[in-house]
Amino acid sequence: MSRAAARVGVGTRFRYDGETVEVVEMAATTAGNEVVLKDGHGRLLRLSLKELLFSDRAAISPDGPGPSADDEGEIASVALGQLAEPEKQKVLERAEHVREVLTGYRSGSPELARDGEPRSEYSPERPLEARYAAKISELGVGLRTLKRWIAEFRGHGEAGLAPRKGPTRKSKIAVDDRWVETAVEVMVEHTDQSRPSRTMVIERTRARVIARFGEGAVPQPSRATAFRLLEELERRHPLFRLSTKRNRDIADRPEGPYGKLRPTRPGEYLLMDSTRLDVFAFDPLTLKWVQAELSVGMDWYTRCITGIRLTPVSTKAVDVSAVLFQSFRPRPAGRDWPRHAVWPEHGIPRTVLVDIEGATGPGLASPPLVPETLVVDHGKVYVSEHLTSVCRRMGISIQPARLRTGRDKGPVERYFRTLREGLLQVLPGYKGPDIHSRGESPEDDAFFFLDELEAIIREWTATVYHCRPHSSLVDPGLPGLRMSPAKMFEHGMARAGYIEVPRDRDLAFEFLQTTWRTIQHYGVEIGRRRYSGPGLPEVGVRSPYDSPVKNGWPFQANPDDITEIYFRNPTTREWHTLSWEHAPSAEMPLSEDALTFARQLAASKYRFPDDRLAVADLLERWNLGLGTTIAERRMALRLSREQAAIELPKTETETVVSLPSVRKALGQDDDIPEPEEPDAVVETGDDDEADLEDLAEESDFYADALEDV
Repeated sequence: MSRAAARVGVGTRFRYDGETVEVVEMAATTAGNEVVLKDGHGRLLRLSLKELLFSDRAAISPDGPGPSADDEGEIASVALGQLAEPEKQKVLERAEHVREVLTGYRSGSPELARDGEPRSEYSPERPLEARYAAKISELGVGLRTLKRWIAEFRGHGEAGLAPRKGPTRKSKIAVDDRWVETAVEVMVEHTDQSRPSRTMVIERTRARVIARFGEGAVPQPSRATAFRLLEELERRHPLFRLSTKRNRDIADRPEGPYGKLRPTRPGEYLLMDSTRLDVFAFDPLTLKWVQAELSVGMDWYTRCITGIRLTPVSTKAVDVSAVLFQSFRPRPAGRDWPRHAVWPEHGIPRTVLVDIEGATGPGLASPPLVPETLVVDHGKVYVSEHLTSVCRRMGISIQPARLRTGRDKGPVERYFRTLREGLLQVLPGYKGPDIHSRGESPEDDAFFFLDELEAIIREWTATVYHCRPHSSLVDPGLPGLRMSPAKMFEHGMARAGYIEVPRDRDLAFEFLQTTWRTIQHYGVEIGRRRYSGPGLPEVGVRSPYDSPVKNGWPFQANPDDITEIYFRNPTTREWHTLSWEHAPSAEMPLSEDALTFARQLAASKYRFPDDRLAVADLLERWNLGLGTTIAERRMALRLSREQAAIELPKTETETVVSLPSVRKALGQDDDIPEPEEPDAVVETGDDDEADLEDLAEESDFYADALEDV
């Protein structure tokens, strides 16, 4: 009988450092068991038994038969795993017949005997040959076949009775290696090109082989053989079957394995990305429909959205900085939001508070976090000098994703798809994820202004997305539990034991862009706008900065609100706010793009316009777009496209209709029902197809406006 073990004692042979040695003595010493080995030349070697048994330099040479790692047969799990269910059942029945011949019992043990066992013809008292004859008569097989079954069962168990199935290998096509290498070279050259035919690849390969090695130097395969070869090479370098975009993605895969970032606590990794929304919005400045771009920040561990920014046409570096700042200082929650969607102002989950009512204020729209690492792509707004310098100042490292690899930011890409399927597709102006899904004229249905659309997305994220269980949010200790992003944040708090908070409230000014200007008697001038206020140094004081402008001072400006700029006194290190001279006439935040557009309108209407006149003319035009009633909104739509306002579809889901932001935009503020906790609808995973394709061309309104000015 074969054994998996071998006895070690005097006379046992080993292979030690490539030589055959024999144990001639074993002794027990104070240092442990030792052995004396003798090689073929009669030399003796003394070493510990532990070294002999566990060292890679030694290997035992067993005398009898037994299993070995270099056996030709497959291991039992591989042999049985290749069988289909009918084949496996046939093997088990055959094993029962063999056990009945050997022991008289189908189970092989008297303790597990079935009814009527042992049968008289297979009684253990009968001779083995008589039992052979009975089984041959029962199954109708030959004696040699039965003995072969028994021998295989004794040697390998049930796996020995399985059909012989080795690794399936196709016969290698007899083609010269130089021709194969040239064919692969031609296929690689077509990675970034349109898909070629197999015939063209074969003809180019033959021509290149003749030009490189000479006529007749390399045997040319037949056409059928070349087609079979390209079919095998297709597995190494896809070119003919899949889409060309998919083939390019496969070709761009790294040769070596890449690791995966695994967050262990909230705030460890912050994913940031921007995407073009699949819905049109309405710009109150130009009274035209525009394409909106959404930028978000997502905590990887909890999947909580910590920052949201909706911009017309495209995203700027200051918009990305604003999203990052919302992680430090979240936006306040809406007044009509349900209780479960509001985060405490201090950021600590309610489940660990003693006095919830006393510690909870108006509440926040998202949890406050200080990220440790940003995971971004290679867009200009994410690798700008402004953002990288701010992150270095804050001690935040930047982890760039691989080029054209959306799967590196899988969770945030999945959020974009969930947003489209759960909210955007039921809003007016929805145009579909691609041109094949586009409606006839979705821009005619544009109803929501940009600020309203951002408020709807922010509220849906807080009330629905943060409270919905996610299939990827699990605890390894409780694999069956699916948590929502809000619950995962509480879990992360209990696991990490702390939260990161900004150490200084004035860190907000560091996210703004720096503009260098000189100080005059009237104040500071930026973009033909004059600012003044307390805290400015006196005229003539030399600047301590080595600025690009002679005697220049740094001022922090926000392009989304040009009514104020900020200045930090280098002596006292205190921040001061400087106001625009025409800010009282605006009575609201005014962006730099809005002022540029206002100047353009005023220049076409007046001969000598100034900023006050331009702002007044803009507000007169803008007031129509900022109307909150249905009648005023219809006037805005008719003014831009001569069309009537439209209603939401009757098939709208209850979740979206119940959002206070949607009802307010539709003029349905009366009798707003109390929102309820959303149903536990489990989200799908993060390994979905990334939304990386450009869906439409950018509107050139802002570009033309800036060029004209």
